[in-house]
Amino acid sequence: MIQSMTGYGKATVVFGDKKINVEIKSLNSKAMDLSTRIAPLYREKEMEIRNLITQVLERGKVDFSLWVEKEAAEAATPINVALVENYYQQIKSISETCHIPLPEDWFATLLRMPDVLTKVDIQELSEEEWSAVRKAIEEALQHLTDFRKQEGLALEKKFTEKIDNIEHLLKSIEPFEKERVAKIRERITEALEKTLNTDYDKNRLEQELIYYIEKLDINEEKQRLSNHLNYFRETMANGHGQGKKLGFIAQEMGREINTTGSKSNHAQMQNIVVQMKDELEQIKEQVLNVM
Repeated sequence: MIQSMTGYGKATVVFGDKKINVEIKSLNSKAMDLSTRIAPLYREKEMEIRNLITQVLERGKVDFSLWVEKEAAEAATPINVALVENYYQQIKSISETCHIPLPEDWFATLLRMPDVLTKVDIQELSEEEWSAVRKAIEEALQHLTDFRKQEGLALEKKFTEKIDNIEHLLKSIEPFEKERVAKIRERITEALEKTLNTDYDKNRLEQELIYYIEKLDINEEKQRLSNHLNYFRETMANGHGQGKKLGFIAQEMGREINTTGSKSNHAQMQNIVVQMKDELEQIKEQVLNVM
């Protein structure tokens, strides 16, 4: 089963007074393009996080976020009371010594002083906490993978429909092929009779017609296109990680359809070729989303 590169996964874990959130989003990309936003405490584990994401997701434009929510009482920045008192005594002393008026709003003055509201938050990441965070990352990755599989099923259904349509259109060309040969023979014969108005070597004409009709023969293109359609189906059934290969097969299908169109020399056949191109274009647009 194929997987889409589009996905979303989120997980949360509570550890002590913290609520730790993990969120992962992915879109289509030719390679792994990973950007991370990680809370400071867990940045030491960034390489491990990146390796874990790369191993699971393989390819895509991926945005990873890891942030922490705390209780309001815990999250508030504490006021350094000792430092405030020290500034207060210094300002009073300077006021008396230099005869400078004391500030009218003490709180506004003191709270603007350096480091009064600087939060000193020195924490170490314990193995227990990291184990909880890693499980949350793995859970978010699993949710994203499930999302990708679900999207992959929708893509597979769409591709199967389009491949079947192309196959049906390819078969609908057959009735026009014999008609085309007869019309080519008739058109050339009429042109010779009207233009030359004389007898001509009919054996030589037959030889020239055979050569001309062989140049317009599309049996090889039809066979190759049919093989590509079957190979596309087989590749989809082989599992995820087939996006690039499906893209290459779609390109080969396009070559055979284009050659069929250039050789058709018949209005109805050319209309069918246009319809096949339309179906193939829709495949090419969506195959970019396949991992």
